[in-house]
Amino acid sequence: MDCSRFDRVMIHGVRAAAVPVARVALFVVFFWFGLLKVIDVSPADPLVEALLGKTLPFIPFAPFRIFFGLYEMVIGAAFLVTGMERLAIAMLVPHMAVAALPLVILPELTWHSVLVPTFAGQYIVKNLVIIAVALSLAAHLHPLPLARNSKSEIRNPKRR
Repeated sequence: MDCSRFDRVMIHGVRAAAVPVARVALFVVFFWFGLLKVIDVSPADPLVEALLGKTLPFIPFAPFRIFFGLYEMVIGAAFLVTGMERLAIAMLVPHMAVAALPLVILPELTWHSVLVPTFAGQYIVKNLVIIAVALSLAAHLHPLPLARNSKSEIRNPKRR
């Protein structure tokens, strides 16, 4: 097999595997890490508790930790189920925004110095990879069908 044929075969195989592998990877990360919160063994608990204390100090940590863990588990499960990707991504957006807050609100826990994150900071920065994988899954979604009485159909009824 020549090099260009091998290249085409490999690219075809990778394209076929990319979406299912991304779904499973996101499921594993979110479901597993969420489960660790639910069963109270997550190494991220001190960071989550410190963030909660700074932002919503009136909410007790124990029930919040369980809610947050279940929220992550739902994100993971939604990524795994075909047709639930939009829900997963919609839930992921606020999760990623909140997860990035410690970089700004808790710099003593997330930065050693300028551009030198702590281990907790690295844990947060790696979320850029999660965002990239979620974006690549979103790019493979088919657009929802237009509503039958959408404004564009009313203006241009022949445009189908």
